[in-house]
Amino acid sequence: MDLEIVMQELESLGKERTKDTYIRNGAREPLFGVATGAMKPLAKKIKKNQQLAEQLYATGNYDAMYFAGIIADPEAMTEADFNRWMDGAYFYMLSDSVVSVTLAETDIAQTVADQWIASGEELRMSAGWSCYCWLLGNRPDVEFSESKILSMLDQVKSTIYNSPDRTKSAMNNFIYTVAISYLPLHDKAVAIANAIGSVEVFFGKKKSSFLNASETIQKSIDRGMLGFKRKNVRC
Repeated sequence: MDLEIVMQELESLGKERTKDTYIRNGAREPLFGVATGAMKPLAKKIKKNQQLAEQLYATGNYDAMYFAGIIADPEAMTEADFNRWMDGAYFYMLSDSVVSVTLAETDIAQTVADQWIASGEELRMSAGWSCYCWLLGNRPDVEFSESKILSMLDQVKSTIYNSPDRTKSAMNNFIYTVAISYLPLHDKAVAIANAIGSVEVFFGKKKSSFLNASETIQKSIDRGMLGFKRKNVRC
């Protein structure tokens, strides 16, 4: 399939209600409002196609950009490619659910994520922390340096309150992911979650929201999810 045909297919799958939901969460025109589940049959037909993924991402259409992440070939992407995609990721559903997810399937994931975390830019930092969540929730514990993850937990503890809102959210999820999916530091992550408590975030809505990793961790433990690992990062 070429770009024009795929764009037509995506447009036919769009729903106004879904479009409105995406816009409320930060998406902007152009977009069609395609539910992620509705993209799966089309993705199965195309499979991995990096050239087409690049063309889709460059359109600036939210649905096309999201679909680009689904059909991308992560191993064909360089550090420069991921930074270019991040430059186009104008809100968290692109930075954290497209770019960081795609990065998490590469050998350069930790290197690039570390750079983003250190960048000082809200969505890059958010994507960096989110990438580690995808990694920890998928890869064996032995692939990670325990001392590095411990240092990152300490960094979250000391900086989360003064971080930008989307970064706060990703940091909160990082604590949760370490506690549930990285067993060597389960106890440490739980202790830090308890010490941090609730974290206030403001996502542009009328009221603030409060995130509490400690409560979320306990709920997942109660459901028997301790040690959980995904089979795949991308859907």
